[in-house]
Order: sequence, then C-alpha cells, then structure tokens
Amino acid sequence: MSQTALRASSVFADSKPHYEILDGLRGTAALLVVVYHIFEGLAFAAGADTITFLNHGYLAVDFFFILSGFVIGYAYDDRLASSMTTGQFIKRRLIRLHPMIVMGGLIGVVAFLVQGGVKWDGTPVAISLVMLALLCDIFMIPATPGSRIDVRGNGEMFSLNGPSWSLFFEYIGNLLYVLFIHRISTKALKWLVVLTGIALAVFCLFDFSGYGMLSVGWTLDGNNFIGGFLRMLFPYCLGMLLARKYKPNRKSRGAFWIGSALLLAMFLVPYIPGKSPICWNAAYELLCIMAIFPIIVCIAASGHTTDQLSKRVCYWLGDLSYPLYAIHYPVMYVFYAWLIRNENYHFSEVAPQALLTIGVSILIALLCLKAYDMPFRKWLSRKFIYSGKR
Repeated sequence: MSQTALRASSVFADSKPHYEILDGLRGTAALLVVVYHIFEGLAFAAGADTITFLNHGYLAVDFFFILSGFVIGYAYDDRLASSMTTGQFIKRRLIRLHPMIVMGGLIGVVAFLVQGGVKWDGTPVAISLVMLALLCDIFMIPATPGSRIDVRGNGEMFSLNGPSWSLFFEYIGNLLYVLFIHRISTKALKWLVVLTGIALAVFCLFDFSGYGMLSVGWTLDGNNFIGGFLRMLFPYCLGMLLARKYKPNRKSRGAFWIGSALLLAMFLVPYIPGKSPICWNAAYELLCIMAIFPIIVCIAASGHTTDQLSKRVCYWLGDLSYPLYAIHYPVMYVFYAWLIRNENYHFSEVAPQALLTIGVSILIALLCLKAYDMPFRKWLSRKFIYSGKR
C-alpha cells in the first residue's frame, strides 16, 4: 500500500485538506531530537550538567504535543460529534501508535543485549527480567526507579526505549480527549488551556523538578509524573483550541522552511542559568511553548507546498517522523555504551560514530516504516475498522 493510499484512509480522508507542512515539521523536529540525543550522550558520558549543542532540543516533545492536539482536534471533533464512537476512536489511535511502540521495545531488547546486557554501572541483568521489561514496554506499564524492570538502572519509565514515556502521556491525552475534552465547548476549552498553562508555568518557573529545565516526564522519580502530565496537557489542549479557532488561509509560501528554521533557532539557544527569583531557563521554555510553537503551527497550517521538492520533503519527513522517534533511542543506547567504554567525549573525536548512529537510526526507521508499520497498520485497519464497510 502506498503512502498516498494510506493517507487516503487516514484521519484526513473526510474531505478535509491535508496539512502536509505540519507533517514535514514533525519530521524536522524528529531529526532534531536525534541530533539532540547525540549531544546529550556526550554530556552524559562526560558527566556534564548541560549539553553543548541544540541545548533546548528536548522542547521538540512539547512541539509534538501541540501538533498532536491540533491534528486530533481537526480530524476528530466533527466525527465524534456525529457518527464515530469512543471505541472506534481508540481503535484508530491504537492502530496508529502501538505497532511502533512494540517495535521500539523489540529493538530495545536487541540494543540492550548488544551493549552487553548490563546496567550502566555494569551489573548483569537476567534475560527473564529483560523479557519482563519488554512486556511492560509493550503494554505501556511504566517502571519505578530501582525496580527489577528498570533494567538499565537510570530510572526511566521505559528502560528499553526511553522516549516511550511521551507516548504514554500521548495515550493519556487521547483518552482525556475522547472521554471529555471533545465534548466541552470552545469557551470551556479556553479556560482549560488557561488553567493548565498557569499550572505548567508555576511548575516551570519555580523549578519543581529541580532540573532547571522542562526535560521532565521520563521517570516516575520526584515530580516527574506531574511535570510530564502538565507538559502534555497544556500544549495538547492548546493545539485543540487552535484547531477550533484558527482559520487557515492556505496562502502562505515557504511555511515549511520558515517553521523548520524557527525550530532550529529555538533549539540552538544555550541553557539560560539563574533560578532566582524564577528559573530563567523555564521562562524561555514557556515562551517557546506558549507563543512561538503556536505561531509556527498557524504559519504551517496557513501554508502549502508550491513546488515538488518541498512537497516530497514534507511527505518524506512526515512518513519518517514517528518511526524515527519510536526506534532511534535504542540505537542511542549502543552509542552511549560505546562512548563510556572508549572515553571519547568531544564531538570532534566521535563525529564518524555519531553520524553513523544517525544514519543507522534513519535506515532502521525507514525499514520499519516500509516493511512493518505501513503493511501492519493496513491489515489492522481492514480487520478492525473497515471490515464491515462497503
């Protein structure tokens, strides 16, 4: 099944225009996340507090959440108000998200064994515990720090594939949407955005995480769950509000390139020190999430591709984005283990290995997309969504 055909049977098929530039920007953000994690690994191996490049790359997750809110609201508000049931919505979201969650866990097992089957401190881990961790990853059951299924020993909710934490919160957002948010009026949604925005601002500005940054949600330690929940809920609801209120004119040109440049520029801003009277780095993060990201989404929604190159880039990046995000971190684990063993901590020393890690991540993502994700989702859709339709 071609990607064009897959899109035709997707959430955008109900006579609504497809926002291909939003797809492209999701791919841009996914690529920037991969590069960010390269430099995060360098900082981790060297024992540094902050990274030296794409310092705010973790904000790509918050951009993903606002995109998700916009797309979900745009695609499903009308249908849930008319003919679609809660069960049908949940089936569609499971088919869209879960195949790559399973694949990410499986690749995570392979990566864990390749790096030696040990925790970061060198403690061996029994295969039975690795398999138990895999089952928990597949069924989205988070691990508590120090538990037996915390097989890497660094407190991640999903230790075989760390970024699954954001998909865990994505599922929570989907459930809140279908059970509650889509039913409320636009006025009530505005108040929800305001209240969740205030809660997120208080959490960030007064540094409840203790990190001096919004890179929270990946563990159940401390206030991470609260931070991760707020980190999802505010941009998710804001995206839905934009989908209801903003009326794109579809006349803007160069929106993909403008949006990609803005994302890169924001992620390049260095860490901003200082926590008194507020956390100044958090103030910058809030500026991005509350102002700049919504502007980028509006610019992208108002734009359209005017040449074949831009269209192909947007479609290719859009197709790549989710598989790349879902599987790249297990490859990073292998890179991190190599860094620790070899004590190479500067990008100039490990540039070939870093580029190889990025290339392998993209290659595996493409293979998963073409050989697994697309055909498996097609089969699942036929069996569970379209089986009774003519």
